[in-house]
Amino acid sequence: MKPFEKCPVCGGELEDKQVEKLLRGGGNTVSMKVAAEVCLHCGERLYAEDVVKSFEEIRGKLRKQEFSHFRALGQSFTVEENWPNEAIRPTT
Repeated sequence: MKPFEKCPVCGGELEDKQVEKLLRGGGNTVSMKVAAEVCLHCGERLYAEDVVKSFEEIRGKLRKQEFSHFRALGQSFTVEENWPNEAIRPTT
């Protein structure tokens, strides 16, 4: 039995989906695909308890700079303060 029949935020219908989840810790980011129940109305994501525990374990490894079981995937960047378009220039 599912913990929720309807979305706890808006009451919308829930559907099982594979979603991309980003986890951050220690200045690092992990991207992963996980199962979630997703509200078809508001987009709220509900994760199983064991999935949430894995999120915490991964965040802990990132904070400790322990990268076993992770594969490097490209590079990450941030926009510098002198970016020419003021509309997306970071605030200081």
